[in-house]
Amino acid sequence: MSDVTEEPPAVHPAPPTDSVAASGSAALVNEGALPVTDQAVVKETLHRYLQKHRAALLGKLDGLAERQARWPVTPTGTNVLGLVKHVAAVQAQYFGEVFDRPLPDPPAWFDADDDRDMYASLDETMADVVAFHHASAAHADATIAALDLDARGVVSWWPEEHRDVTLHRVLVHMAYETARHAGHADIVREMLDGLAGDGDGNLAQKTPEEWVEWRERLVSIAEQAGLRATGL
Repeated sequence: MSDVTEEPPAVHPAPPTDSVAASGSAALVNEGALPVTDQAVVKETLHRYLQKHRAALLGKLDGLAERQARWPVTPTGTNVLGLVKHVAAVQAQYFGEVFDRPLPDPPAWFDADDDRDMYASLDETMADVVAFHHASAAHADATIAALDLDARGVVSWWPEEHRDVTLHRVLVHMAYETARHAGHADIVREMLDGLAGDGDGNLAQKTPEEWVEWRERLVSIAEQAGLRATGL
């Protein structure tokens, strides 16, 4: 494996916004005011975390051209538009099929088993994928609103002994799934054009020049550690 030597683009933080994505986690709900045994409080907390990470993921498409949005920056082909499409598809499955509430009018590729949810085809535009994401989110939110946390569902693609689930389990799973892929998209976007963070204040405040110095410092440490490991 060869060393990575290509210089990354200059860092520029995502601007602060009033969106759910940019809200601090502590401000998501006033969960300290009520006991966590209150189902409504637990459901609202989990739902808001899902909404925050969902918005952060979708926001990574802002300002990208079609080519950039589709560009694979990893050996496994990870791309921002594919991540948005994948999460929308998975969300539709978990809050749809699992609780016998299928997504109305799903796209033709929806039931395909060939990774078509990981990229946008030439027949799809960025707007198509974003519209699908919004439809999936609205459908998921309707399921969450309609069911209690202990509502039962079946994840048919899980091992048989683990297929029986509750809405609570699925909310936790999808909040995790969405956050994981939002993190992937954050890194992919940073590699594309240097845009980093989602405007929530958690990115260190550095100038573009300071980010260059910061990275050079880490490169130096990595090189010195490598030399030390070889005994030089």
